[in-house]
Amino acid sequence: MIRLVLAGLWVCILTAGTSYAVAYWKEKGSLLPARDEYLEGLQYHKTRALSVPMVENGNVQGYIVARFVYTMEARTMHQLNVPPEPFVVDEAFRRIYADDRLDFRKLARYDLAILTTAIKQRVNERMQGDIVQDVLVEDFNYVSKEEFQQKP
Repeated sequence: MIRLVLAGLWVCILTAGTSYAVAYWKEKGSLLPARDEYLEGLQYHKTRALSVPMVENGNVQGYIVARFVYTMEARTMHQLNVPPEPFVVDEAFRRIYADDRLDFRKLARYDLAILTTAIKQRVNERMQGDIVQDVLVEDFNYVSKEEFQQKP
């Protein structure tokens, strides 16, 4: 009978000690660092596709169809009251529509780095801070008026 009591006592001590050790390890000795409330690093956000009309001699010749991706810090994104996407789309439309150097017949020669840098700088000016880290081009094509009307 004493062996049974000692065995039961041993199991209780072992269980209590193991439970304490596991609880202590989970609280203090975690192998993974504690996560912040917001994820650190950059987030990528896609804009909607925008169609910019190309006007020549008073007539619409076609459309530049473009989609951009902008990056920003996750912490900054969660702190903003207004998302930057409308500003990015607006600036992209304005830059493409008003750019006299853009020859829509020869898009291969157009310098997209100047466009994306200008969009980034202007959006950050309008939002009064260093919000947008980078602007990337996902899609940039010319579609003639005839091709545009044929699509369902």
